[in-house]
Amino acid sequence: MEKQIITKLTKNFEDYAHQEKAVEFWFARDLQKLLDYDDWRNFAHVIEKAKLSCKNSGQEPSDHFVDANKMVQLGSGSERKVDDFMLTRYACYLIAQNGDPRKEEIAFAQSYFAIQTRKQELIEERIALQERLDAREKLIASETELSKLIYERGVDDAGFARIRSKGDEALFGGNNTKQMKKKLHIPQNRPMADFLPTVTIAAKNFATEITNFNVLKVRES
Repeated sequence: MEKQIITKLTKNFEDYAHQEKAVEFWFARDLQKLLDYDDWRNFAHVIEKAKLSCKNSGQEPSDHFVDANKMVQLGSGSERKVDDFMLTRYACYLIAQNGDPRKEEIAFAQSYFAIQTRKQELIEERIALQERLDAREKLIASETELSKLIYERGVDDAGFARIRSKGDEALFGGNNTKQMKKKLHIPQNRPMADFLPTVTIAAKNFATEITNFNVLKVRES
C-alpha cells in the first residue's frame, strides 16, 4: 500500500509539471489535490507557512510562489476567478514540509522530496568531482609539456621544481610551493594540486599554459 502511494504521488507530481520558457512549475490547485486537501482555505494556510519558511531560509518567496489567478468553469456554465499559485519545485517541497503529517500523502511527499533532494546532491557531487578531475588532468598535461620544454633547455629536476615554485609564488601572493603546503597542511611529498579547489587548479593550469607559450616563443625567436 505504501509503495503504491509513493509510486502514484511520484508519477502524478511529475505529470503535473508545466514548462514555460524553460522554467518548470506546478499549480497549487493541482498540488492541493495530490496532497489530499479538500478545502482551499486550509491549503492556502499551508502555503503561507511555506512562504515563511522560504523567507527564513534566505530565499525570496516571490521567486518561488507566483500569484496566478485564473478563471474556472462552474456547473452552471458560468466562470469564476479563483486564487492559485505557480510553484517552483522548491516551493512544492516547502509546502510538503509544512503540511499535516497525519495525512499519508503529506508523509510520503516529505519522503519523496527528501529522496529527490539527496539524488540532486549526489548528481551535483558527481559533476563537481568530474570537473575537478578534468581540471587536474589539464594541469598534469600542461606541467608535463612545461617539463619537456624546460628539460630541452638543459634544466634538471631541481631547476624545474624551482620554476614551479616561482609560479606558485606569483599565484599565491608571494608564497612558494613549500610555504603553501605548510599553510594548507599538505604533506610535502604530495602534489599540492591534489588538495586545491577546482578553481585554483584551473588557475594553476592557466598560469602553466602561459609559461609554456612564453618558453616556446623564446625558443622560436
